[in-house]
Amino acid sequence: QVQLVESGGGLVQAGDSLRLSCAASGRTFSRHLMGWFRQAPGKEREFVAAISWGGATTRYADSVMGRFTISRDNAKNTVYLQINSLKPEDTAIYYCAADRDPQPGLSADGNDYDYWGQGTQVTVSS
Repeated sequence: QVQLVESGGGLVQAGDSLRLSCAASGRTFSRHLMGWFRQAPGKEREFVAAISWGGATTRYADSVMGRFTISRDNAKNTVYLQINSLKPEDTAIYYCAADRDPQPGLSADGNDYDYWGQGTQVTVSS
């Protein structure tokens, strides 16, 4: 069992940066594929980024490529999402998720993830 707690969201202006954190409990964190998803008001949840258990492989949604960076520190049981050059369309609740049985490749399908955090709100004003 893995419990996930996100933090770092807030109200920012367009062009600002934020670093979201996701602290995980559980001894098997380092074996999990970790992902970030987001859900904007009135929209479906969408994939943002994922990182392999060792951190060597990452995957990003096209919409965030070049602005978002996912990383993890297995010693701290934490995964991060660095967000630069924030845009109003980045406004959403951001969720981290863990896949305990990852298949080859980094899944962008939320149905493949087994554990979810409660989310952290990011609001970007123009």
